[in-house]
Amino acid sequence: MLRIDDDQFITIEFFLSWRDATASHVERFLARKVTPWRAGRRRRSFLPRFTSAPAWGMIRAPATRRQGIPMPAPNTVSGVLAALFAFLSWGLLPVYWKALARVSPLEILSHRLVWSLVAAGMALALLGRLGEAWRVLGRRRDVLLMASCGLLLGVNWYLYIDAVNTGHVVEASLGYFINPLVSMVLGALFFRERLNRLQAAAVVLAVIGVGISVAAHGRLPWIALALASTFGVYGLLRKLMRVESLPGLFFETLVLGVPAGLYLGGLYADGTGAFGHLGGLTDALLVGAGVVTAAPLLAFAFAARRLRLTTVGILQYVAPSCMFLLGVFVYGEPFDPGRAATFGCIWAGVAIYTADAVMTLRRIPGQGR
Repeated sequence: MLRIDDDQFITIEFFLSWRDATASHVERFLARKVTPWRAGRRRRSFLPRFTSAPAWGMIRAPATRRQGIPMPAPNTVSGVLAALFAFLSWGLLPVYWKALARVSPLEILSHRLVWSLVAAGMALALLGRLGEAWRVLGRRRDVLLMASCGLLLGVNWYLYIDAVNTGHVVEASLGYFINPLVSMVLGALFFRERLNRLQAAAVVLAVIGVGISVAAHGRLPWIALALASTFGVYGLLRKLMRVESLPGLFFETLVLGVPAGLYLGGLYADGTGAFGHLGGLTDALLVGAGVVTAAPLLAFAFAARRLRLTTVGILQYVAPSCMFLLGVFVYGEPFDPGRAATFGCIWAGVAIYTADAVMTLRRIPGQGR
């Protein structure tokens, strides 16, 4: 537990997400680099006011020597319901993209970017936060990070939509199961974080699972690895930004939203686009892509402030579990012995990772109960 003198103030944030555990590694790395100002002056944390990415939770409060890390509020019914809505929405997204199977993945992605940009802009306006969003443009570092995050998010979204509509839902779910493990590796590589024995065992099991997949199918599960790695790096960069999640989503979708809008305009002018040519239901689903992107994000932001970290950490696996069940039992994707062995290793690694995270949080007063 962190303890600081009475004249110090520190902002501590914890992030857990179904797609990223990089936050804890970055946070511990930066915490070690806290450099106090000269003696006699008030000290400030080297930690900027990081915020969450889509699907991340946040607990933030000042700490003093007597208080230590502040206790989170107990789990609430509204928090649990909001979190379930968010994770189930993300887990059931394959159903949404499957309904747009007649539309090319690139066109679906373009609509998702454009309408997510519109939805995020409307939410900022309704919440009276447009001024907050525009002030971000004065911070060059954050602008560059948001541009990079926007590109990574676009790649991740395209891969996911393409995987769903080409019959690889199960492999996509594998990517989101291994994402926390990939994030641990990124933390070790870029921030020299030492993995404890349980974390190392979890990573080894994940590597064994990938090896089994290669041996059984003669290829790497590149879709799963690409989804996990792109979102892992996205989470790493997103953690370094001093931008709230909603303004962040607005600017991240703006990066590719403008060229996406031009692309859609070209398709419409040529008469080759899906919008306006495949029926009202398809049009509604394309426009609704912005809502299905923004609504779970807002629900998760609501839930994260009303749930303990352990609860969020466990609930995050609802989404890939839904994807896995849809792929196997609804869409009839193959689940042969080789794939079963792969998932067995990954699930064992995830179980070890989750157990280690729970034990770590239980050492912080109020977090694990």
